[in-house]
Formats: sequence, C-alpha cells, structure tokens
Amino acid sequence: MSQRLVLASASPRRRDLLAQIGIVPDAVLPAEIDETPQPGEVPLATAKRLAVLKASAVARQEPDAFILAADTVVAVGRRQLGKPADVGEARAFLEMLSGRRHRVHGGISVIAPDGRRSDRLSTTSVRFKRLHDADIAAYLATDEWQGKAGGYAIQGLAGAFVPAINGSYTNIVGLDLALAKAMLLGLGWKENP
Repeated sequence: MSQRLVLASASPRRRDLLAQIGIVPDAVLPAEIDETPQPGEVPLATAKRLAVLKASAVARQEPDAFILAADTVVAVGRRQLGKPADVGEARAFLEMLSGRRHRVHGGISVIAPDGRRSDRLSTTSVRFKRLHDADIAAYLATDEWQGKAGGYAIQGLAGAFVPAINGSYTNIVGLDLALAKAMLLGLGWKENP
C-alpha cells in the first residue's frame, strides 16, 4: 500500500502543525467544496461533514494516497462563527466571545489508499476574558483575524484573550495532532524512519 500522504487543506497552519510532529505531506491539495453550513445543521455536524467532503473530493484526484482532511468550526451554542467576511463581522464575533466560553469543533477525515475511511471529531472548550473596546480595536488593527474561524488566532496575539481551555490546543489552531496521527496510523500509514 502506498505511503504517499496528501493534505486536503489550504491552511498553512495545518501544514505547520504537522511539521511540528515530523509529518510532512507529499502533497497539499486544497479541496474545492462549498463550506456553507446547511440549514439547521449543528456545529459538530458541520465540522464532520466538511472534513468528509474535503477528504472525498481529494481522494478522487489522488486515489492511491492517504488523504488527511480537516475542518474547524467555532461555535457559541448552536451559532457557528466562520471566517469573518470583513472587519465589522470580526468585531461582532469578538464582542460575542468576550467574557464567555465557546467551543471549537474539529472534524478530521482520513482515507486510506484501499478506500477505508476514518472520521472523528475533537471538541475544545475555550474561555475568553472580558474584552474592552480598546482590546478589540487593537486586535482588529493587526489583521490577524482575517481567514480565521471565529475571527481570532489563539497561536497569535489572541492567545492573550484566553485564560483557559479544556481539550486539545492544536485543535483550536486547526488540527488535533494526537487524534490525526492516531487515525493515520490506525489505517496503516507508516511514519518515515
């Protein structure tokens, strides 16, 4: 069985995370899918569905490779906070997160060259401190919020907003590394010596 590994993601953060544990994909091939949540879909279901869609789309292009796909959904209750469209939406997200807990759901899908598939979810609870208008304005001015689910990057300046988490830190960044590696190994992928 081929040991070729394809990361089905455009996220440089996921590549960087994998590199931290010595996994370097043979190729990075972002999936072109509609990431819009379905009407009435709960955040957990969205994260899992999108990861599966990404993995399946790339597996059709790379049938002889291991495919690793992931999706991250930031949720306040049933409300999903995607990547903000503009600074106004980013501000609204940060105001909503201020002083409260939210969840980050990470969907992961791995497909082996023989067609076997493993799908899992990782959920991390994140507590934000109460943010003042000045905190929000200063953060938005950095543009770090752009392209980030929920409008923040915990691995950057927004780390100062988070006094506590419960669950996987790397899940918040974009990929639960322990879970992803276990899924790959479980389907027969072998690390390079």
